[in-house]
Amino acid sequence: MKKHITAKKPHQGLTKNEIKQFVATGGRLTVGVDLGDKTSHYCILDEAANVLSSGQLPTTQVGMSSLFGKMPSSRVALEVGTHSPWISRLLAGLGHEVIVANAHEVKLITQSKRKTDRIDAEKLARLARIDPQLRAPIRHRGAEAQADLAVIRARAALVKARTGLINCARGLVKPMGERLPSCDADGVKEGLAEKLSERTRAVIVPLLKSVEEISRQIGEYDDRMGEIAKRYPEVELLKQVYGVGTLIALTFILTLEDAQRFRHSRDVGPYLGLTRRQRDSGEKESELGISKAGDKLLRELLVQAAHCILRRGAPDSDLRAWGLEKLEKGEKKGSSRRKRKIVVGVARKLAVVLHRLWVTGEVYDPLYNRKAVAVRAVAA
Repeated sequence: MKKHITAKKPHQGLTKNEIKQFVATGGRLTVGVDLGDKTSHYCILDEAANVLSSGQLPTTQVGMSSLFGKMPSSRVALEVGTHSPWISRLLAGLGHEVIVANAHEVKLITQSKRKTDRIDAEKLARLARIDPQLRAPIRHRGAEAQADLAVIRARAALVKARTGLINCARGLVKPMGERLPSCDADGVKEGLAEKLSERTRAVIVPLLKSVEEISRQIGEYDDRMGEIAKRYPEVELLKQVYGVGTLIALTFILTLEDAQRFRHSRDVGPYLGLTRRQRDSGEKESELGISKAGDKLLRELLVQAAHCILRRGAPDSDLRAWGLEKLEKGEKKGSSRRKRKIVVGVARKLAVVLHRLWVTGEVYDPLYNRKAVAVRAVAA
């Protein structure tokens, strides 16, 4: 049986009566907005928690301005999502206090038994009205940083696509009794298939051509990243650390955007999801994995840098010494899971070091801790 859906009329802005009603309240309004890809639902509460108005509007700049451009300065609560960055900047520019909720933390909404866009909008408004901190608010980066970071994310998408195509090509060749020569991803080109049989070449060459084109596009993004990095002098500070290049340093700066947002450098680890989840009760302490909160791309890049720091032939440093000492103990226990945890631990400490360098602008000393211990020993 077909379900008939009635089309809803788009929001046309506030009526004169609604505007008079808002002004007459004399207090500050609280608005919850459940963002959708095409339309969004809103719910407006007065200071007494009464619903003054609710409805939907297009998820466009014109649609949002038609409602919030006519409202007095209010507290607006959004749920984090694809559209929340530009909408939060738009509403803040219109004079509103904007709170972007962390969906993973607001279980009252995400795990509700009654979940509709209208109900979610009202719950967002009521939570924001009681205490904004209950929303575990997220701070979105500025428009310029967002555009610069988009270049890095686009490059990461191409790298992932290239890896998938290369793996596919190598996997298709093996069942035919042949192999593609080993080489770096940048070296994968059409000529790599010249020694394959004609039948295999007919299958593999189009994939290799695609890989070659993607590599060219990745190179263009690398050039753009180099130009972007010139506008962020902090990049050179972070590149003092072995294993940290322009990609990691620039991603770190653009993701965090403001070094002063963290009171302590050690707070960066939990922000990036590099600390373990906690679920302790009484005397029981559960052994859980990392939270994986925050930015996935930056977390992965820091883990890659940690592997680089720990690999054979890397220069000596406090980070490397800490990791190797832990790995030596891990080998005795024979736990591969422990080894992964140690690499993550190095990545977490690396994030702390990078933030500290960013804040202080100091020259990086890879053996700082050991020298400090030696000085204290002499003084004692």
